[in-house]
Amino acid sequence: MQNKKVVIISLLVLVVLFFGAGYAYKTNKSEQLASNVKANYSALVREHSVVIGNKDAKVELVEFFDPACETCAQMHPYVKEIMKNNAGNIKLVLRYAPFHKGSSNVVIMLEAAKEQNKFIEVLELLFNTQKIWTVNHQVDLNKLWGVLVVSKLLDMDKLITDMKNPDLIKIVEQDLADAKTLKATKTPAYYVNGKPLQVFGLQNLKDLINSEL
Repeated sequence: MQNKKVVIISLLVLVVLFFGAGYAYKTNKSEQLASNVKANYSALVREHSVVIGNKDAKVELVEFFDPACETCAQMHPYVKEIMKNNAGNIKLVLRYAPFHKGSSNVVIMLEAAKEQNKFIEVLELLFNTQKIWTVNHQVDLNKLWGVLVVSKLLDMDKLITDMKNPDLIKIVEQDLADAKTLKATKTPAYYVNGKPLQVFGLQNLKDLINSEL
């Protein structure tokens, strides 16, 4: 009987140590991520970054996204809803992290759409039609081009010309470099007033934003 009690107590101690070590690891990792963002704060926003909302808003929500990312498309309407419900209090900064194969070309297309003042409209179109022009998590440029032609949102000849601007490639490279610096390895990656969203999830994002409002 005594040996059985010793075994049970030993198991309980091991369980406590296991969960304690796990908690300590997560806490340490969270602190490291937060410290890294603080040390590289300039990497959060660049001059070319698209900013939506009140520039003097209390909360700055930075999102690294991939146009071909399914989760990014799913989260997009929720982020819009959060912005709407907190009008004037949140500004959204969009950054690129084109991790999917072929996504860099889509980013260049999006940036070129700025020249026709159609960035937001094209972004909405991309997310809404994503299942048409992505195949096995890869971009099918021919299908995407067809979507754009049918939408009639853009002057396609001008788009072709604007996409040849070498500065657009530099924007992609800069955003990818910043994502790496900030350790944004998956999309979407969110930062609220410089604080990284440690555990992904809509409610967690809302809680982090509300804590800053």
